[in-house]
Amino acid sequence: MKKRYPVLAGILSVALIFAAAGCGEGSGGWYDKDIWMTSGAAVPTSEAVLPSSVNFGSDVAVHDPSVFYDDATEKYYAFGTHFAVASSTDLITWKQEAGDGDSKVLFGSGGADGTLTTLKSTLDLSGAIDTWAPDVMKIGNMYYMYLSATAAFGSNKSGIVRVRANSVMGPYSQEEEIIFSSGKGGEPNCIDPELFYDKDGKLWMVYGSFFAGIYIKELDAKGLPKEEGFGKLLWKGNSTGVEGPFIFYNQELDYYYLMTSDGSLSTNYNMRVARSKNPDGPYTDIAGKDMAQTAGLGNKLTGNYKFAGDRGYAALGHNSVIKKDGRYLVVHHTRWEEGSGVSGPHRVEVRQLFFNEEGWPVLSPNRYAGEEKGTVTQEKAAGEYDVVVHKTYTDVAFVSSVRYTFNADGKIMSGEEQAGTWSVSQNYYVTITLNNIEYKGVIAPAWRSYSPAKGIYCMTATSSTGGALWVNAAG
Repeated sequence: MKKRYPVLAGILSVALIFAAAGCGEGSGGWYDKDIWMTSGAAVPTSEAVLPSSVNFGSDVAVHDPSVFYDDATEKYYAFGTHFAVASSTDLITWKQEAGDGDSKVLFGSGGADGTLTTLKSTLDLSGAIDTWAPDVMKIGNMYYMYLSATAAFGSNKSGIVRVRANSVMGPYSQEEEIIFSSGKGGEPNCIDPELFYDKDGKLWMVYGSFFAGIYIKELDAKGLPKEEGFGKLLWKGNSTGVEGPFIFYNQELDYYYLMTSDGSLSTNYNMRVARSKNPDGPYTDIAGKDMAQTAGLGNKLTGNYKFAGDRGYAALGHNSVIKKDGRYLVVHHTRWEEGSGVSGPHRVEVRQLFFNEEGWPVLSPNRYAGEEKGTVTQEKAAGEYDVVVHKTYTDVAFVSSVRYTFNADGKIMSGEEQAGTWSVSQNYYVTITLNNIEYKGVIAPAWRSYSPAKGIYCMTATSSTGGALWVNAAG
């Protein structure tokens, strides 16, 4: 939950001493709920159970969703661009709390324009303020919303401010400056802020979009910058446009994972990831490339795709990550194929994130339906599957699935011809070789929402070059 702060057992006792003495603003209660702590081994010990039904309810629209769990209301909130907000009690069924452009829900009768005067004057904005990609963090007893805006679309004259409230849905007020860019060449785009605590309790803000890339900046205990300047470059810009950064920590693997989105929202948007032993990098991909050195890299988790019998999906990205009951869940927006292009609103979806035996994240091909990972034998999983191979590069095309037969003897057949091999180890990890490319991932239960909707086995894996493979049971 966000509260995205891991706590090591070694510092927990120290934190409790401070808790007994009383904590001031800025502690954030980071020792209070260690939501990133893992329980048990990475490999499941019980047999996988296929979902029997699910109710996703009505779609909600939140562009650039940043997820936050509120203890007071016991709900998850997705805060997005243009002031949209949705809530959920289970991360499956969502309720629209605020529509696109309705700032009065969060800021009261005056709306955002009456509150964000520093942002407006510094960026020379005329008319109402339209902010992008806010992030909510609770520090002490106060809710802080970090939000951003630019002087114009396509400009890096931009800024991040924060406002505060006594409850998660506001009203927010008392604007404070965090960081601004003057728009000069080489300066980062000061938008898309996301905050997280590292394993030692330090607070960081990762931010950036296109232009100079993704940066990280350390904050103090009160959530304000510790030093002047833009901070440290983590992911080089101007590949096709990297943005929407999010960092989370997996204590079991002792890695920080930096997720970003690359490409154009209207054509080839896609989700990528790299990892590091340190919160401020360097972050490297599966090929060992430093994200701060070369543009256009990172393991690709998903791009535009289309399974047989389903519509085409596009623009999965600008995500956040939350941990719930031992599951890592990616909250993202998505659009879909319409005619010869991409259309539709930014619908909120949640997908489970798994880790292969080498510690690399792999994303479920299906929307989260409350499923739990479990053991699956190769003999039980054998059957007909639809396979999507995501290209490593940023591409506008919708990759359509291809039907294969996964035999219990480990052969993958395309008709009468062998196309590859597959194997399951520890009844959980999978190794798939298809068209001479090897992928490593996991096998898991899932809910296939397209016709015929039902519980299935799926597989998700990554190659040594950072490509993604998605496999859904067919029929």
